[in-house]
Amino acid sequence: MNFLKLLGIKAQNYGASSGTEWLKTKDNGAFDIISPADGAAISSVYKSTMDDYQALTSSAQQAFLYWRKQPAPFRGEIVRQIGNQLRKFKQPLGELVSYEMGKSLQEGLGEVQEMIDICDFAVGLSRQLNGSTLHSERPLHRMYDQYHSLGIVGVISAFNFPVAVWAWNAMIAAVCGNVTLWKPSEKTPLTAVACQNILRDVLIDNNLPEGIFSLIIGESNEVGEAMLNDKNLPLVSVTGSTRVGRHAGQTIASRFGKSILELGGNNAIIVTPEADLDIAIPGIVFGAVGTAGQRCTTTRRVIIHESVYDKIKPVLVKAYSGLKIGSPLDENNHVGPLIDQASVAAFSNAIESAVKEGGKLLCGGNVLSGGEHDSGCYVEPAIIEAENQYEMVQHETFAPILYLIKYSGDVDQAIAIQNDVVQGLSSAIFTNNLREAEAFLSHWGSDCGIANVNIGTSGAEIGGAFGGEKETGGGRESGSDAWKAYMRRQTNTINYSSELPLAQGIKFDL
Repeated sequence: MNFLKLLGIKAQNYGASSGTEWLKTKDNGAFDIISPADGAAISSVYKSTMDDYQALTSSAQQAFLYWRKQPAPFRGEIVRQIGNQLRKFKQPLGELVSYEMGKSLQEGLGEVQEMIDICDFAVGLSRQLNGSTLHSERPLHRMYDQYHSLGIVGVISAFNFPVAVWAWNAMIAAVCGNVTLWKPSEKTPLTAVACQNILRDVLIDNNLPEGIFSLIIGESNEVGEAMLNDKNLPLVSVTGSTRVGRHAGQTIASRFGKSILELGGNNAIIVTPEADLDIAIPGIVFGAVGTAGQRCTTTRRVIIHESVYDKIKPVLVKAYSGLKIGSPLDENNHVGPLIDQASVAAFSNAIESAVKEGGKLLCGGNVLSGGEHDSGCYVEPAIIEAENQYEMVQHETFAPILYLIKYSGDVDQAIAIQNDVVQGLSSAIFTNNLREAEAFLSHWGSDCGIANVNIGTSGAEIGGAFGGEKETGGGRESGSDAWKAYMRRQTNTINYSSELPLAQGIKFDL
């Protein structure tokens, strides 16, 4: 395929890079990468060793000593050039994301656009890393806050957004004066290899040292654990399941490190009697089936008022019957494959369990085979009538299963149902009633990190801080003031008088 050649993807690829050089390890086995789109072998990536890890962290530490001394606008200029490189390679990189991960080509291209957008955001941010000037209680004293670089930022990303999440972290971290060490998912390492190839020329053309943007591809129980336990990584950003995040958070905290955890979601859309169904229906369907239900912001529950429930249910079932399921590289298709057959099994098991609990399968749920579905990774998105307290409804299944839940009271009851799960990432309400919308957004409303009105749960923009609460982790990435997580805060007080007054009026005379 031409996009592989354009991105420098070979039959066998090295798995460790300092940004400017590939480490040549070949003797630790390899990951064979199979496309869920057609079941074909794409290529392989050599697994990194702990020697590679030590070499990369050593070069990254040296790079940090250089990088933190550069003016933030200069760091922003490098990020700007990386954004321009991504613009040149948007089409082939989007195609690789689609083919390796399985999301639709439009979503693959959109993910690369997210990378470009976060580069643009970071460039502007490089001239706005501001602190606050404070009033001292002591005369002739000045007090202020400032922010300093941390060091090596570890990024452990998941398969479902194989490049965008790295860019959210790496580009913000870079303008803040940090260097990054990236461990991508073993399921989608080729996109990471491609990103290193794309940014390599920028680093070399600017005579930058190795170690500013490093990559390590290896086993989670080896290099992943090393990152969690490494005191030389003051911050580690982890995207994954709640189970993975709980282990990561505890491990990092035990060494007093900082973590950004982007974990599970069990996102709901509330549909009130005053919703505009012309926008609610497509919002629900895209939120539920986009990326084949493999977004952390996927819509998993729809909480519908009983007065409109019987009107909405058949419309959703009809919309699902028209979904085109097939190759993600065919832009006429709505739904691509799940990442692998283990995910297909989880999909089928979740449907079976929900039905055993009393749920009613309204449509979908089949595993597809034959023709373009021969990879065994294609399923029909399912809709199930359910109750919020069902165990499977409380659980996040990373697949296209949508639960319909009826409520009969006011919007406060719907909000209570929405909040009655352990996850707290994204949420939405469809209503034209101002009072309902404001109640949903109030401090007694949605308990999620993201709360939307008249748009769905997925498709967050990079300008806002991304993240959630409860078992979603509590961290924030991307826009707004999320940059502060990548820096250490320092309060400074300057005495420009000829005396030494103490705070709180304390007297200490010699």
